[in-house]
Amino acid sequence: MIFDEWEIELHGHRVIYRIAGDGPPVVLIHGMVNSSKHWENVALKLADRYTVVAPDLLGHGDSAAVRGDYSLGAHACSIRDLLTTIGIDRATVVGHSLGGGIAMQFFYQFPQRVERLSLISSGGLGHEVSPMLRGAALPGAAAGIWLVANRRVREAIESAGDRMRARGSRKGVYLQAIGRAMRPLQEAAARHAFLQTLRSVIDVRGQHVSAIDRLYLLGELPTLIVWGERDNTIPMKHGLAAHELIPNSRFITLPKAAHFPHLEDPDGLAAALLDWLDETEPGLIEDSEWGAIVGARSPRRQRQAPTPSPAPPSGSPG
Repeated sequence: MIFDEWEIELHGHRVIYRIAGDGPPVVLIHGMVNSSKHWENVALKLADRYTVVAPDLLGHGDSAAVRGDYSLGAHACSIRDLLTTIGIDRATVVGHSLGGGIAMQFFYQFPQRVERLSLISSGGLGHEVSPMLRGAALPGAAAGIWLVANRRVREAIESAGDRMRARGSRKGVYLQAIGRAMRPLQEAAARHAFLQTLRSVIDVRGQHVSAIDRLYLLGELPTLIVWGERDNTIPMKHGLAAHELIPNSRFITLPKAAHFPHLEDPDGLAAALLDWLDETEPGLIEDSEWGAIVGARSPRRQRQAPTPSPAPPSGSPG
């Protein structure tokens, strides 16, 4: 089976996506400076029973890097437009890291299009994040990113990863992933898109976009949270806290993985996803139900508005 690459044009810009398999649709959303290619090992395992679609986000992979909006909402809208164009109305949505934040935003904006939601080492669930990402959000970071993306530096990182992996060190996979991620950043437009995306969710103090106050909305939807036990980029406690806040959610850890479970333990991640998909029924939230779901907490959060006094009879004083 092949994880085929396809190209379409959306709003005048090139968008790349990969697709494999046949069956109910599953959408895989990659993280920052990753691409759809990084999902291949997981996608091919899911494709025996599911139609797997993985887009390159705008400014990432081989999709166009444009001057524009790289917020979570903009990425969610782009995914909606892609799925609509290729004829997918509803799907299970899986997001890794930044892609987890986009997946949650996609659900929030288009709940009727989501059957299940899975968050893999997800952003948007707490404040803390690695010093490397906080540093990349600093003013002047573009020069440092250009240096790391330089071909010789990148090749040195990849070679170090190859040697560490050959010695059996799992950190080698992490370095290889960083090296691959840096390849597109040799282009100025891609570096600009990366910084725009990063700064839309992270500043020098950490993550400044949070979905915590809206996790209760997922109570109507099958939700899976997966975390690598050795993740030093986003702490596992974020996933545990989200699990406590999302009714009927499932939380799984992968001991072999750090922040990139789809690269470090694709077999373990695919097995977790398949078990969850097999054991849950697709959720369905109609547009007509959304108001009741959003308003379910209103009596506990708001004081009831006072009832207006009746207007005085015509001709009476006052």
